[in-house]
Amino acid sequence: MNAPALDQPTLRDRIAEGAKLGRYVLRNVRLNGAVTRTGAIDAVGFFLADVTVEHGRISATTPARSRSSETSSGDAISIDGGGRVVLPAFVDCHTHLDKGHILPRTSATNGTFEGALAATRADRTANWSSRDVTMRMEFALRSALHYGTAAIRTHIDSQPPQDDISWPVFMELRQQWLGRIDLQASCLFPIDMARDDANLNQIARRVASAGGTLGAVAYPTPDIDHLLDRMFQAASKHGLDLDFHADETADPKADALRRIGEAKLRASFTGKVLVGHCCSLAMQEASAVDATLDKVATAGIAVVSLPTCNLYLQDRRKDGTTPRWRGVTLLHEMKQRGIRVALASDNTRDPFHSYGDLDMLDTFRLGTRILHLDHPTGDWIRAVTTTPAEIMGLDAKGSIAEGQPADFILFEGRNWSEVLSRAESNRIVIRDGAPLATSLPAYADLDALEGLSVD
Repeated sequence: MNAPALDQPTLRDRIAEGAKLGRYVLRNVRLNGAVTRTGAIDAVGFFLADVTVEHGRISATTPARSRSSETSSGDAISIDGGGRVVLPAFVDCHTHLDKGHILPRTSATNGTFEGALAATRADRTANWSSRDVTMRMEFALRSALHYGTAAIRTHIDSQPPQDDISWPVFMELRQQWLGRIDLQASCLFPIDMARDDANLNQIARRVASAGGTLGAVAYPTPDIDHLLDRMFQAASKHGLDLDFHADETADPKADALRRIGEAKLRASFTGKVLVGHCCSLAMQEASAVDATLDKVATAGIAVVSLPTCNLYLQDRRKDGTTPRWRGVTLLHEMKQRGIRVALASDNTRDPFHSYGDLDMLDTFRLGTRILHLDHPTGDWIRAVTTTPAEIMGLDAKGSIAEGQPADFILFEGRNWSEVLSRAESNRIVIRDGAPLATSLPAYADLDALEGLSVD
């Protein structure tokens, strides 16, 4: 009778072994030309390559050698990746970590934008203590890390007195998570707060001291142009970039995106400007769309679409009938004009989006299906990696390049159809050359917070 075979080391085990030795070659993996910078290979789409990792950094990306058995020689381990897709770690440029996971205690949630505003406002007033915000934000970060996100920008609700609570929490978590997830923050308040000099300068100073971004919700109001000018003036004065929520509605008369472009040009503003949502653009006449996108392209503004949240909230009908549109903005038309476009996760288990787990693969998969980012897929993967990294000013994130930290994700799938058809729950997240050994946090971890336990 034959003796039972010994368990063979898994791919994760082999990579971990190589990381401990300080050098390994991950052979026969599929890199993507849109998110890989290498002088050794000039290719469009996926190509087979060998990736050499030394002391936590990528030292070489070269054409794949002929397949051979895994070997060890000297201090290097050769590991066969089996043709799996390797992508850079994700970059998520629009989230709301401070709102996340409050859904169980927001009984007023009804799936509408107005209901979400009211429910969130009530919960913020009643429950958003330092402890509450800290525990929920950390829960979200643990999830994002597990799925392979290396950088996040979160909006922080900054109406007084909440700013005195949430910004110190953010700064403490940013320090604690240094080296795991790069954290940025943008303040968030209704743009009519910009009418008050004292309020605007106070929050701008707070944001500047935290190295953050100045942001507001730009919604239709008679003096919107004046308020935008004040936002750009404050950003220039304090050396800040800008990040707006705009046109999160089906109303074709909502045109804040165009007005933001005009305001940037009036101000001769040299900083970066990101605008999120821009849903109403898809409901406007072609001439209005062209005028807006031409202005945005000229102004050099970037746009981020939030497919999960917009699909959830937009065109939800009070009579219970089926929605007629998808709620997303015109990314194809923007990209054709050279406008930088990104996708991001937005809200997670709160009144603005009842679901989600900060998994950017899930965001990209949903975005691909809703926005038809396929046939061909082209370089749309940049929308969750390279482009948001550029928007956030993170040169060493969002791409695979020699000399950069070995932060990438090894998927089971060998092409887009395989990667985007499954949840890829067994993906291997590599940070600084070593596989992460994290698990998803249990929802029970939030039970200690008021109203979040399940009876």
